Amino acid sequence: MADIGPSLALTALGLILWLAVDATVTGISIKAIGVILFVVGIVWMLIELMQSRPSLRRRRAEAVVVRERDVY
Repeated sequence: MADIGPSLALTALGLILWLAVDATVTGISIKAIGVILFVVGIVWMLIELMQSRPSLRRRRAEAVVVRERDVY
């Protein structure tokens, strides 16, 4: 399985900042940072899942059947 732990943590942190934090900081939008972290986490997770998927070429190459010659 893919290593999606860090991307899940980043996604959760982004959602918390976006939806649950109401604090304000002068010059910084906490909600915008949350949205950015959420999107980066989702993209990272999709990349990890795509890399962990076996490719079709590899599966076809493994499916080749080899027959041994009969010795007379």
